[in-house]
Order: sequence, then C-alpha cells, then structure tokens
Amino acid sequence: MRRVDPLVVVEPLKRRHCAECRRGPLERLVLEFNAPRCLDCADLGHLVFLPRGNAALTRRAREASSLWAVVVRHNRQRTRYERQGLLVEERALAGAEAACLADAEARARRRERDAARRAAEDVRFTARLTAEILRLFPSCPLDRALDVAAHTSVRGSGRVGRTAAGRALDEGAVTAAVRASVRHLDTGYDALLMRGVPRHEARRRVAPAIEATLTAWRTTPP
Repeated sequence: MRRVDPLVVVEPLKRRHCAECRRGPLERLVLEFNAPRCLDCADLGHLVFLPRGNAALTRRAREASSLWAVVVRHNRQRTRYERQGLLVEERALAGAEAACLADAEARARRRERDAARRAAEDVRFTARLTAEILRLFPSCPLDRALDVAAHTSVRGSGRVGRTAAGRALDEGAVTAAVRASVRHLDTGYDALLMRGVPRHEARRRVAPAIEATLTAWRTTPP
C-alpha cells in the first residue's frame, strides 16, 4: 500500500488571515494552493489539539481518529518545521486518555507489587546474612549482627552486601562487612580521619584493634 502523507496544519509565526472567510489572525491554518485557510474552511475545525510529549497518548489518539493532522511550527534558528502535536477527533482523544489512565493504574499496581516483592526478598536476605555473620562470628552480639546485615544489604547502596559476592554470602564479603562495622564503631578510625590522618595510615593504626575484636567474635561462646 502506498504511504499517504499526513495532513499538515501550521502554527504561523506572523499574523495571517483566512483567504476564504477573512477571519484572523489565525492560531493555526492550512495552506491550500499557497493560500492560508482557517481550520473551519479546511473542514478540520471539529478536531481538537493534542500537544506532543506523551507518546502513548498520541499513538492511541491517532489510531482511534478517522481524521487527524500533524501540527507544525517553523523554527527559525534551525530553519525547519518542528512538530507541535496533533489534531484529532475529540472522541478519539477521550478514548485514548481513558486507556492511558487505565494503564497508569495498572503500572502503579505493578510497581506496588514489585516493591512488596523486593521488600520481602530483602527481609529474607538480611536474615540469611545475619545467620552467616553469626556462623562466622558466633560471639558477635545479636543486635550487632542484625545492624551489620541491615546496613550492608540496603538495596542500591553499593555496599558489600549488594555485590555479587555479598549476595552469594561469600565468606570474604561477609567478613569485610563485619570488619568495616568494627572499624567505624569500635575504634578511633573516624576520629583519626577527622584529624586529617590519611586513610591508609588511619587503617594501619586501628588494624590491631579490629583483628582483636574479630578474633574474640570468632570464638564459640561458652
């Protein structure tokens, strides 16, 4: 089937009047034989304007409208005509808006379900991570293990618990998460940084205290 070019309606930059009914200045016009016609004289006056910007709404309204036209305006800087929207039948636009609204509600419900599913997955993973921390460090206080697991497994945080190794409960990744917690909460590491001590030097200074704590937590409680 031969492709038919769409009807084109122009938003003029200059004041123009209809060559047929003399009405004007015109907000939009159709050029027929190089003469401007208002939408009523061009038999398009019953159509309503749909601005560009919503691809789904535009597509649905165009498909449902038995008559439609593209609205363009000349961009002087770019020396070209640019699409501003469509003229479509009012019933078609109303139907398209209803369909998009239904889609929006469906998408919102899907987002809610996805959020609930992710939250449940996070709860299960945090519980597994807590159990693994206590397996590796049986003398670690329970509330501390819970805090470490919750902190390191925050979705989107980029912390150890969200890495591939962390999700797999790799022993090195779990140990790294516990070590980081001890470094910040049980040593003077943060205070050293605030005094301007370089990070690597601060880590060197607190390393013995960290290892002492980890060694104590690795022992099985009596």
